Amino acid sequence: MTRIFADPDAFVSDALRGFARAHRDEIALVDGGVVRADPLDRGKVAVIIGGGSGHYPAFAGYVGPGLAAGAVCGNIFTSPSTAQAMRVAHAADAGGGILFTYGRYAGDILHLGEAERRLRAEGVDARTVLITDDVASAPPEGRDERRGIAGIVCVFHVAGAAAERGDSIDEVERLAALANSRTRSHGVAFAGCTLPGADHPLFEVPEGQMSIGLGIHGEPGVRDVRLQPAPELAVTLAAPLLAERPADSRRAAVILNGLGSVKYEELYVLFGYVVDHLEAQGIEVVDPECGEFVTSLDMAGVSLTVMWLDDELEELWTAPASSPAFRKGHVATRSSGTRRLAEEAPVDAAEPGTVVEATPASRAAARIARRLLRAARDTVVAHVDELGELDAVAGDGDHGIGMLRGLTAAVEASGKAQEATGVRELLQAAGDAWSEVAGGTSGALWGAALAQLGASLGSPEELTASDVADAVTDACTRVVELGGASPGDKTMLDALSPYAETLTERVRAGADLRSASTDAAAAARAGADATAPMTPRRGRARPLAERSIGHPDPGATSFALIVDAVAAVAASDEPEEAE
Repeated sequence: MTRIFADPDAFVSDALRGFARAHRDEIALVDGGVVRADPLDRGKVAVIIGGGSGHYPAFAGYVGPGLAAGAVCGNIFTSPSTAQAMRVAHAADAGGGILFTYGRYAGDILHLGEAERRLRAEGVDARTVLITDDVASAPPEGRDERRGIAGIVCVFHVAGAAAERGDSIDEVERLAALANSRTRSHGVAFAGCTLPGADHPLFEVPEGQMSIGLGIHGEPGVRDVRLQPAPELAVTLAAPLLAERPADSRRAAVILNGLGSVKYEELYVLFGYVVDHLEAQGIEVVDPECGEFVTSLDMAGVSLTVMWLDDELEELWTAPASSPAFRKGHVATRSSGTRRLAEEAPVDAAEPGTVVEATPASRAAARIARRLLRAARDTVVAHVDELGELDAVAGDGDHGIGMLRGLTAAVEASGKAQEATGVRELLQAAGDAWSEVAGGTSGALWGAALAQLGASLGSPEELTASDVADAVTDACTRVVELGGASPGDKTMLDALSPYAETLTERVRAGADLRSASTDAAAAARAGADATAPMTPRRGRARPLAERSIGHPDPGATSFALIVDAVAAVAASDEPEEAE
């Protein structure tokens, strides 16, 4: 259990503030993460890492020479936002290009991928290498679909060491991809982790058993087996890694990683048997690591990582590195503290921009949008625990919290907008705020949907029911483009798509917007309920597909709850008069 905190919602920002103060000679705080206190030499590649918090030393602990130039740090188990990634990248950029590298998680791909696209639009040579080391998350033929766990440390160091010696961005990218292609990880959990402020873990492991194939976002393993003694556990962890050993590999970098509450003495017991087993297979263990490298709050568990070495990977793996959490060899001392960035609370990114002259119809629609956003927030407040428990079945249990954070930010942004603000600008500000504060896949999708809804409504002289239905369809299309899901994949789209279709059908049949919204909300609820027997084909729940069967998708469920609330407000309110 996480016992030390002030406000659970401020846990990450409080932790980063204390971390930066504890390592002020090495780290400078940025709104959204951290960068090196000493800027990179001009012309060097900036390796940017990142993801959700709750995994220390990942990600902030790996910023320093021979490692990353900066780390983007999202909320607990939640991807950072695009805006956070942009701020960290701009602070770290030295003119040699930017390489993002992080575990393959949907929210990280959406947000950091968008940051890469925006940087390229600015003229920055930005690239991405996704890390896919977790053998339990997909079979060998689907290796590119795997998620990243403790093997991220291997890729971070290889990429960072290559950048440190002055390699071009082409070379840094190639070597990071090579490291990823030769890295495999496998983990087990003995007990789940507990989010700050929560009174129970995200999952439980039966007494006397262990859960194989855990995820670092608090997900349970793919199957439970009896607890094994150290010699047997060493073989269990190593077996799938050895099964994918390249034919030419006789040397390996090895990391035995504690997930949060396994004591170091226990890790060392297991590590001895791991090395015995690997050496018995004819493998030379090179410069190994044993300790905590990628945790999951207070999860009890361990993971084993092997990076199969060749000559160039071994040179980089054994190269010097110096960061708060990872040190190898000797790094030449530089003048520390040459920059200090703000150590205050993150800047409020929800502040709407310049007010654009809007038509009376657009201003009236903006007033309605404010009420609907408040109604959506209130219904999520009422169901936040239910949504979290539903998400914990096959995920990390943060969906309710993430939705509440995003909606709260959207409501605050809409409330700060001036009365003259039109619906296009108001929904853009609300969407940006949602994405910024919530992070994660749902944050990216909801933020994009609101922004698209506003853009499609625009600022016309008159807004009709058909205009609203068309805008909802456009928002649905944007979610499909961004998330890549299809109906039947067990995602939010299984509720959103029937909602948009029913709304359009009813409006075209002559129904007013109120009755059409009620019917569309019913279709969304039916769509969400219909996800219960489905097997997820996308997203983080996919490795735990069987566990989610019989439970509706959290994203589809929250969407249905929100449009139910919207329909109720629309049915009860008097018509909004144009100004």
